Amino acid sequence: MQSFIVEHYLNKVVDVYCGGPDVFRGNIEACADNVLTLKKDGKHTHIAIDKVIAIWAQ
Repeated sequence: MQSFIVEHYLNKVVDVYCGGPDVFRGNIEACADNVLTLKKDGKHTHIAIDKVIAIWAQ
């Protein structure tokens, strides 16, 4: 999944669903060592790739 994210979504604004009520939104800045890094409003969110259920672009 890491290579798919890098090839198709790097530097794009996405929503990331990991289950439950929360959806994470931001620009994908990096995807390495099984961690997805989103940036929004100057803040970073780091998500374990194995917890990602779905990703969709804005």
